[in-house]
Amino acid sequence: MSDTILEMRSITKTFPGVKALNDVSFKVARGEIHCLVGENGAGKSTLMKVLSGVHPHGSFTGEILIDGTARDFRGIADSEKAGIAIIYQELALVPDMTVYENILLGHEIRKGPAVDWNATIRKAGEMLRRVRLDVNPATKVRELGVGKQQLVEIAKALSRDVRILILDEPTAALNEDDCDNLLRIIGELKAQGVTCVMISHKLKEVIRIADTVTVLRDGKTVTTLDAGKGEVSEPVLIKHMVGREIDNIYPRRRAKPGTEVVFEVRHWEAYDHGLGRKVLKDMNFEVRKGEIVGLAGLMGSGRTEFARSVFGNPDGYELSGELYVGGRKKDFQSPRDAIDAGLAYASEDRKGNGLILLQDVKQNISLANLAGVSTRGALDANVEVKVANEYREALNIKTPSVEQRVVNLSGGNQQKVSIAKWLFVKPNVLILDEPTRGIDVGAKFEIYTIMNKLVEEGMSIIMISSELPEVLGMSDRVYVVSSGRLTGVLPISEATQENIIQLATS
Repeated sequence: MSDTILEMRSITKTFPGVKALNDVSFKVARGEIHCLVGENGAGKSTLMKVLSGVHPHGSFTGEILIDGTARDFRGIADSEKAGIAIIYQELALVPDMTVYENILLGHEIRKGPAVDWNATIRKAGEMLRRVRLDVNPATKVRELGVGKQQLVEIAKALSRDVRILILDEPTAALNEDDCDNLLRIIGELKAQGVTCVMISHKLKEVIRIADTVTVLRDGKTVTTLDAGKGEVSEPVLIKHMVGREIDNIYPRRRAKPGTEVVFEVRHWEAYDHGLGRKVLKDMNFEVRKGEIVGLAGLMGSGRTEFARSVFGNPDGYELSGELYVGGRKKDFQSPRDAIDAGLAYASEDRKGNGLILLQDVKQNISLANLAGVSTRGALDANVEVKVANEYREALNIKTPSVEQRVVNLSGGNQQKVSIAKWLFVKPNVLILDEPTRGIDVGAKFEIYTIMNKLVEEGMSIIMISSELPEVLGMSDRVYVVSSGRLTGVLPISEATQENIIQLATS
């Protein structure tokens, strides 16, 4: 790992109203795993889009050198010819096509003008074995879990003779087993001579796998650290990322929960007609005033199904059981009924279900409560701007203006807009589904601080999270769900990662 395969020199990239990259330089040694870290909005993904040709030559200043030779990538096809492949957090697979069709999509093996499907399937099989994925190449992609789909993406990249593999938050949506498997595969690719550049907010993964770590902050290169010299640790990374030390990522809360039960379900069940089975079974669950209740479990265990079923049942499950808000029995026919009763639900999929990305910040914040920014039935633009600016300040949403489109914000700031939207409906119970997925440690700390402030003011929060340290660091009590059934409830004093996992797999 002595020679340099990739160098980016003095890269500057500007978007309307913001300089995303400011004189960034970045160097990667051949055959290493180089991690790129920084807060949301630091410029990591933008830098990799410059490298992969998404932002073509001429749209930025600076140089890209591959094997010491300057290259001008005018599109993704140019970077692919140079042996560069990028895998985004939102996977670019075609769900209704087979695994082998996805792997060789766009460069199928041909015999004359026709596709040689037998050779294509054989080649796909070779790539699957290389990533240790034991599935039938004829399987439709939609039938695979997220972890296996991630490996199909890597197999797809490898089929193009990739030399530099860029992975943008590859483990953000994976459970712990799939994360471990993916990190092992990345290590094996390194042994095979593939150079990997990985963007990640999960610092423990970075420490585990990186040979070298480069930190970006506010669009600038802060430092590059050598793991082999012992320079990489969590406190050091956090300090460089946020520009200050964070002694306790889970801020302490002063107030204690009350005894009043503000939300409860009894013998709650949900039948999914599409799947032909129950997704929730005989659940008894309660939340007290001023309490953060963690809801833990493996992916597919029923956590999100529970949240959506109680929030007006938008998926049309056949429900049974009883639901109480503030001691009063409720029968919600729609999410609007749930909102009117004092519930709010911030989806785990902020881009797909939580926000309208092409609308601006103010429009997204007011979306669930248009009556709150209307005068005599008509939208009052001045009130909408005033409300949006109040939440922008209260939640420290980093945006040039509330007129900025949400699609142009970083993941952490998009998440704050999603939370602001639901805070504006003035809920008593806020359901947060994976509230810190895909965001950096600094933004996480800010969201945790917001959560603590809300419960100190009397709000109650149900927090669904796949990150057990987050569940343990923020919850007052933890419910654990497995296969649609609650398998235990633990006071935080008795909760550990080990007993949560035991309950989650029972």
